[in-house]
Amino acid sequence: MSTTPLPGIGVQYDLTTREQRHLSVIAHRDGARTVNVYRTDDPDACAQSLRLTEPETASLIDALAPSHHSPNLLSTTDLSLVAERIELSSVSYWNGRVLGDTRMRTDTGASIVAVLRRAQAIPSPAPDFRLAGGDILIVIGTREGVEAAAAILGRE
Repeated sequence: MSTTPLPGIGVQYDLTTREQRHLSVIAHRDGARTVNVYRTDDPDACAQSLRLTEPETASLIDALAPSHHSPNLLSTTDLSLVAERIELSSVSYWNGRVLGDTRMRTDTGASIVAVLRRAQAIPSPAPDFRLAGGDILIVIGTREGVEAAAAILGRE
């Protein structure tokens, strides 16, 4: 995939598929997207162009990379890191204990980067932050690290 800045418009992403089809997506500054499919006999000639609104783009992204396979998965990057929401049960061993006692980063390599509690977000909780049942912990790390963190946090 190649990227081309389009001053005043946005960014164009070009992709050639395994079947040698040329596609491009223009990410407009207003959030809209234009998807272009080029002719097979002339890869510089656009055969079809489709402009999508921001909500339509979100629907297409969901269809191409459905999030429903893991509702807690927030994102995956080329760095092999994932961010996941892990809810702390009210019967968890950690309910009422401080975050530092979990030894999360030391034992799993994963980090708890935020805690969502009721309508409040607590970014970068300190080791002396007291956990409570119902907290939703935002954990970032490798897939293996996040799974190990979920196992630790699920301890009853």
